[in-house]
Amino acid sequence: MSSSQSNPKVGFLSLGCPKALVDSERILTQLKLDGYEISPSYDDADVVVVNTCGFIDSAKQESMEAIEEAMKENGKVIVTGCMGKGEDAEAIKAANPNILSVSGPADYNTVMDAVHEFVPPTEAKPYPDILPASGIKLTPQHYSYLKISEGCNHRCSFCIIPAMRGDLISRPISQIINEAKTLVEQGTRELLVISQDTSAYGIDTRYKLDFVDGQAMETRMQDLAAALGELGIWVRLHYVYPYPHVDKVIPLMAEGKILPYLDIPFQHASPRILKLMKRPGNQEKTLERIKAWREICPELVIRSTFIVGFPGETEEDFQVLLDWLEEAQLDRVGCFQYSPVEGASANDLPDPVPEEIKQQRWERFMETQQRISANKLQQRVGQQMEVLVDEVDEQGSIARSYADAPEIDGKVFLDDFTDTFPGDVLLVTITAADEYDLWAEPVYEDIDDE
Repeated sequence: MSSSQSNPKVGFLSLGCPKALVDSERILTQLKLDGYEISPSYDDADVVVVNTCGFIDSAKQESMEAIEEAMKENGKVIVTGCMGKGEDAEAIKAANPNILSVSGPADYNTVMDAVHEFVPPTEAKPYPDILPASGIKLTPQHYSYLKISEGCNHRCSFCIIPAMRGDLISRPISQIINEAKTLVEQGTRELLVISQDTSAYGIDTRYKLDFVDGQAMETRMQDLAAALGELGIWVRLHYVYPYPHVDKVIPLMAEGKILPYLDIPFQHASPRILKLMKRPGNQEKTLERIKAWREICPELVIRSTFIVGFPGETEEDFQVLLDWLEEAQLDRVGCFQYSPVEGASANDLPDPVPEEIKQQRWERFMETQQRISANKLQQRVGQQMEVLVDEVDEQGSIARSYADAPEIDGKVFLDDFTDTFPGDVLLVTITAADEYDLWAEPVYEDIDDE
């Protein structure tokens, strides 16, 4: 059906991290407001928008392949996202001379201008009255990502995010709280707070005062966490750097206001490698801080990511990391082998680590962490925990505990239990565990009904 006979249709591909997902949600919402249909297929779309990821080389390759596929299957393609700036943008144009438009991350206006130019909207805009106030979501109804800022002020040597997304720009705290309240009213049971550096929230505004429901609040992480903690749902903090003021949110976790969960990308433990990485924060005292946090909030779960095989990493540096892991006893850990990213200053560092050594160190790291994780999860067996249900099918239900963020952490399996729905909060007894996941049985007491 042609666009002259109906509302024009836009195909959409969203790649990359949760921050890019929020950008996609905003673009899709604006498309709907402007009267466009969203098409699930290339054939039916009048134009295709591809929101790219450019964080590491494998992500760039995936983005390039997605663009090429869209060009082949449809031919009218608009590109946005992290690959839409600088040399990556030029590479996209060179590989696809007939591309309609290329723009950078969070550049919503350029995307919409290009859609309007190449596929003009109809005069009628039938959707504003039926769209939810929060706009279109790409996550299930029961959880939502809440982006609190854009960009980053750090200049870590392995990262090009500041070049792609610019310096830190914090959203007004009143705007964030209003969005959170709207999401909760529409069924969100878990808010996942995201940014490039959540603990830096408000630094760019000098912690400007704002008013939320007539109450003065500073634009800073602890004020935001306290306000979100009053909404009566799960609140999970991602991408937190271990600055001293993070200590102030731990009591909120101990009080049950926000989830006792911190996602802190430590990246390494060797002081020499951290210096080469140009990592922020007082990393030398991190183990002391973790111990102090756990004394205040024993239920605290910490997830992190690390890089092995960074240029100049010696066996001694790597052993420091393994020893640190043993002492830190982190709950959830991801590990990546260092991969050069075009435009990152780390590319110029001497003494690159051979690929086979990277692989060996990655395997040793994962073996160490799997043992730690398996031991910690075994300690959960016999405990009662609240879980949030994500999926239900004929085999049973899949849920998550407070220790598990969607997509990246473990799951809680309730085999043969189907008397529930996504978004329900259940009380369960943990019956078994492996290195990453838990198995449980319901206590037949729905937390929602209490």
